[in-house]
Amino acid sequence: MSAGAALSWPQRAARVLLYGLLVLVFVGPFWAFLMTSLSGTTIAPGRLLLWPEQATLENFRYAWVEARVWRYLLNSVIVVVVGTLLQVAVSALAAYALARKKFRGLALVSFLVLSTMMLPEEVIAIPLYMVLGNLPLLNVSLHNTHLGMILPVVGWAFSIFMLTEFMRAIPPELEEAARVDGANDWQVFWWVILPLCKPALGTAAVFGFIMIWDQYLLPLLVTNRDSLYTLPVALATVRADETMKPAVFIAVSVVAMLPSILVYLGLQRAFNRGLLAGAVKG
Repeated sequence: MSAGAALSWPQRAARVLLYGLLVLVFVGPFWAFLMTSLSGTTIAPGRLLLWPEQATLENFRYAWVEARVWRYLLNSVIVVVVGTLLQVAVSALAAYALARKKFRGLALVSFLVLSTMMLPEEVIAIPLYMVLGNLPLLNVSLHNTHLGMILPVVGWAFSIFMLTEFMRAIPPELEEAARVDGANDWQVFWWVILPLCKPALGTAAVFGFIMIWDQYLLPLLVTNRDSLYTLPVALATVRADETMKPAVFIAVSVVAMLPSILVYLGLQRAFNRGLLAGAVKG
């Protein structure tokens, strides 16, 4: 007999009630945002609807065309796709060196990587602005460029630390067997370590995507051109516009939330496997 069949009806009712409450807590706010964005009537600021009044897509049309959300969305997609790919690649390479190599200063390098997680963005805002305005040795300014919003997020300590701990749990015998067969460091990394790290790489990609997608301070430091704004900066601009209807602002917010939700749903299996693998490690 299955575990579900062994439950009594009060236990089943309690489980259904619990799941219903969880759905209400997590899905309810998004549902209210979506319904309010579809409302064709004027609503008071701060008010949310559980069902649209005179449902229409006009708010989304206005946000997409008049408020130029398509341009901000394109900027965000460029930054987040390139930034996430580079971040995962760099984090995997750094994690391999920290987890599988022994070299002088390993503890110091690990400490310096972890120490960057203790510094809030506001502390490094001014130095970062100055460095991006004049890259050392290159004398190149990255202000008002997509690259200026991508490079600072490529080396993320969280991803490096997570992948390092995951790689340390891989049995060294697998690497030794590959070296006996004549594999070099790059071949071991590409053909042995990376395939075993797919769950952790998926988890790093999800966290990295959300982190980069939600960046507000960095794009604000890098650019002062409206044509280069990302969605978080555009949200603040739309909110400050007193002529903008509240429903239009909520429609822009829905557009900003959807990519993160879709990416999580698309990579949910890899994300869950990565968390479970980290939980049972060792």
